[in-house]
Amino acid sequence: MFHLPFLLLMGLILFTFFWVSFGSSKLRLPSVLIYILLGVGAVFIFPRNEAIHWGAEIGIVLLFFLLGLEFPLARMVEISKRIAPAGLLDVLLNLGGAMGLALIFGLDSLSALILGAVAYATSSSISAKMLEEQKRLANPEAEFILALLIFEDLISPLLVSLIAGAGAGEEMTVSFAALLLIKIVILIAGAVTIGHYGFRRLQPFISRHLQKEFMPLMTVGIALAYAGIAMAIGLSEILGAFLAGVMLSETGKSSDLEHLILPVRDITLPFFFFWFGTTISLGEGVSNFWLLVLMIIWSVAGKLLTGYTGGRLFGLNPRVSLRAGFSLIPRGEFSAIIASLAAPQLRVLSGIYILVTAFIGVYLFQKAPTLAGRHHGKVTRRTQA
Repeated sequence: MFHLPFLLLMGLILFTFFWVSFGSSKLRLPSVLIYILLGVGAVFIFPRNEAIHWGAEIGIVLLFFLLGLEFPLARMVEISKRIAPAGLLDVLLNLGGAMGLALIFGLDSLSALILGAVAYATSSSISAKMLEEQKRLANPEAEFILALLIFEDLISPLLVSLIAGAGAGEEMTVSFAALLLIKIVILIAGAVTIGHYGFRRLQPFISRHLQKEFMPLMTVGIALAYAGIAMAIGLSEILGAFLAGVMLSETGKSSDLEHLILPVRDITLPFFFFWFGTTISLGEGVSNFWLLVLMIIWSVAGKLLTGYTGGRLFGLNPRVSLRAGFSLIPRGEFSAIIASLAAPQLRVLSGIYILVTAFIGVYLFQKAPTLAGRHHGKVTRRTQA
């Protein structure tokens, strides 16, 4: 490993991230994929760098904190009710389907759960960026896609906490599940109580001092502190950070607070994907090649079924539902977060899976209107004949 002065190392990394982000925007590729590939290529230079790891921790905490800011309690309840049928179908087909494949290949229950969780969630960052770039935010499927992503965003932190607890050496017994559930309920109840009775009353304070230099300190401090509380009771910092955002969303100043934190997140978040790439050693090989192939095939089929059937349940017509299905395939940040909790061999398989499905997903997203129109036209002609 090269021994460079800390400031020089950070400067070179950030400058590299700048060129990656700039180049990916020109090529219309998700920068998250390039960051991971960059980490894979730099694994021999940065095998275990604490500075990069801590930057990664802060970045992912702030990502989930900002996500939580978008979910006041009333909105979470409303969205959950409307998207619930499609969301549950998504869990069954994509989480359950990948778990079933892993169990068929002889993996233990925890490894199967990890692979199922890796295969579960569509990438929110890739999908949101593609909807904007393809100018499809006004399309009827956009609301359904975003609602389903929100549902996944609510489920994923719970999956992370479950896997993190089980990975800490706890056996996945009924008592362990009950204890984990109690911890989660306590953490959520604490967030709801603090948000409703505490932060809701902070609106005048935040409005008065929003532009002061101490507001980012308060906001980031709350995010890191509640994430730390979650870790202290054996849960994932991801869930704690998400709930910290939910708490502060009750102030009614989510948009203003988001603008305070976005620059910090944009600097630190690339470190997570880069760090994740450094944890993938392709030299170890893929221990279950055919499992990987079947997971990739199922990841496309499962999301197509989810998009089409879930879209119909959501009230979309067949053509628009199919267009939504072709737009749900890329995996990204949530899959990378969960894969980082896996053992080395599973991490390699998961890393390759994320990269392949992300590239396939981006391609199919771009072609979704054409593919859906072509298929719908064939079905219509066949019906008329």
